[in-house]
Amino acid sequence: MSGTFSWSHLLIIALLFVVLFGAKRLPDAARGLGRSLRIFKSEVSQMQNEASPAAGAAPAQQPAQQLPPAQPSNQATTPQTETKSV
Repeated sequence: MSGTFSWSHLLIIALLFVVLFGAKRLPDAARGLGRSLRIFKSEVSQMQNEASPAAGAAPAQQPAQQLPPAQPSNQATTPQTETKSV
């Protein structure tokens, strides 16, 4: 077996779909799948169109304002308790 489907395999798979889902639901399922694929393709192309111009115009934003360095505090962050030995 070469690992490819022959026409008899595809016919059996098609018959299984008709038996499992019914003849009335298959057109609706195919229509929904087509709509989903169209939406997916348009979103992918929109993402590619947005990514292309952004690569050409690199630093269009203002540089971020730098914060002053943190100053060390003299207080301990955890209170220390003394233990008495008995």
